[in-house]
Amino acid sequence: MATATRDGPVGVVREHPVGVTVALSIVGYALVGGAFAGVLPIFPPLSDATVVLFSDAIAVVNSFALTFLLVGWYFIRNGEVRKHRAAMITAFCLISLFLVLYLWKVGGGFEKSFVVPEGAFLAAYAGVIEPVYLVMLAVHIFLSVVSVPVVLFAIVLGLTHSPAELRDTRHAQVGRIAVLAWSTSLFLGIVTYVMLNHVYGWVPRGEEAVLPLLFLAVPRPFVEALRARLSGEN
Repeated sequence: MATATRDGPVGVVREHPVGVTVALSIVGYALVGGAFAGVLPIFPPLSDATVVLFSDAIAVVNSFALTFLLVGWYFIRNGEVRKHRAAMITAFCLISLFLVLYLWKVGGGFEKSFVVPEGAFLAAYAGVIEPVYLVMLAVHIFLSVVSVPVVLFAIVLGLTHSPAELRDTRHAQVGRIAVLAWSTSLFLGIVTYVMLNHVYGWVPRGEEAVLPLLFLAVPRPFVEALRARLSGEN
């Protein structure tokens, strides 16, 4: 990692890494919260097909981010600092791309809710599968939230200090926590994506509560057609 100058914006970041981390974290949380609340009308609307495409693209991006993250951890364990830096910067850029795609998907499209259609893999154990999915999703979201300032702090230190200078900072300690939280979150995100989109099924969020009543109120052929559609969208 090249030695950063003490002058200009980089110097300010270097001297105030905690403050910069807090400011960037607040911006990130505000963007996500605003997208979910629908108060940021900056995202072009997406068709249903594009939302599905974005979900697939996000999974690919996260898979590459996890790969570079683990490769970066391997490099630093073997003392290859420059390769570690390149891998971690790449992972951070990929997770930034994920954030853009995710916010656009939420702000311009919709979120999905998990369902277990009849005939799906282990559908008879839906009462177990659904809680397991929700627990993994909750852990994924929790780690995603709490890892933001940790990851940002490690990145800020890494970009503004030389390898020799980093030895006198908390970069190594914070970096270990960041890798553990970040990689676990990414892994669980990929697993829940596969379950939601390729093993079981989904409905647009807000419609899942209507499904049980719908199944009772409409003729069976229509119910089967809806279930077939849900299964076909995996």
